[in-house]
Amino acid sequence: MMGYPEVMDFLEDLLRRSSPTRPAWNQEALLENREPGWNYVDGCMLKAVLDLYRATGESRCAEFAEQYVDALIDTRGVISGYRPEDYNCDHINEGKVLFDLLDLTGKAKYRGAIDQLYSQLRRQPRTAEGNFWHKKMYPNQVWLDGLYMVQPFYMAYERRFHENRNYRDVFTQFETVFHRMRDASSGLLYHGYDESKKSFWANPETGCSPNFWTRSLGWYAMALVDTAEQMDEMFFYEYQTLQEQLRLLIDSLLRFENPETGLFYQVTDAGNRPGNYLETSGSCAIAYAILKAVRLQYLPEYYFEDGKRIFEGVLRHKFMKNGDGYELKDICLVAGLGGYPGKGDYKVRDGSFAYYISEPKVSNDAKGVAPFLFAFAELLRKERESV
Repeated sequence: MMGYPEVMDFLEDLLRRSSPTRPAWNQEALLENREPGWNYVDGCMLKAVLDLYRATGESRCAEFAEQYVDALIDTRGVISGYRPEDYNCDHINEGKVLFDLLDLTGKAKYRGAIDQLYSQLRRQPRTAEGNFWHKKMYPNQVWLDGLYMVQPFYMAYERRFHENRNYRDVFTQFETVFHRMRDASSGLLYHGYDESKKSFWANPETGCSPNFWTRSLGWYAMALVDTAEQMDEMFFYEYQTLQEQLRLLIDSLLRFENPETGLFYQVTDAGNRPGNYLETSGSCAIAYAILKAVRLQYLPEYYFEDGKRIFEGVLRHKFMKNGDGYELKDICLVAGLGGYPGKGDYKVRDGSFAYYISEPKVSNDAKGVAPFLFAFAELLRKERESV
């Protein structure tokens, strides 16, 4: 099994081959031969680069993130390629890195861009119960993905710039998801929920999609820990409740871990059903959520070994030397509900088992690379603390 130095070599190679117009980690943009613009995939990767800066003190990581973002934001804070009128939760994700860059550089344009993104949230369409629609094109729909894209940014803005005036809104959106999308018998949450129950994929009684997709559960786990990090004990009930929801989720997920590898299947509860596979991005996201939650004392210390085992399973089974570089393989390219056609042979995004296993698997995409590096940064922090 390769070790930690190879991970840093992998990162260095990705950064060396990437630019804002052609990032080596954005496989969707590369496969479609388009410039990515402002997008959630790059946001994940830049957050990982800044996490590693905090874990290692390597200034080149911070410098790379700054230069990359500076190519997308002008001196007035206007974000190139950002379309607020789409009301797309994914567009908020890259804004998370702006808080760190503002602290590191003091550049006023980052605050301007943060305010621009926050203004989208003020107008974002909502369900009757108050949750943000995932996108304008998906009326009344809440996806687990969206909690990760938005809520840590939203809570960070409230804490830093808004005197926490809307902290209950952040919390209530998690509460609604927990009560509407959680399956009581497994403890897992469905990928999506349509409050109107009119989508072709929605259960006519619950409004939920029909299956558990591991990456969406990874998004949800990361959303819980990253949002709680922006709160504090001043909001005791909300702060503790998010931590309890995380513990319940992790305990439920660990029951579906593949015992031979420590990894999780694409369709979480379907095991080795033909076509199902051990998927990298969701496994890495779960590892990160556990490791960070232990560091922040949201989970007891003994969970650390669970997070480390999952990460090392990824190192052993999914991270390979390949020619002159490295390959992090078996990353689901994309998955969703309705809207666009699937990118594999199964074109209807209906949330079925057959749909999820049809979406292409790729290597070195940031939807897997970023949580891989998030978890790696947590392990480096742990190493540093124990010296």
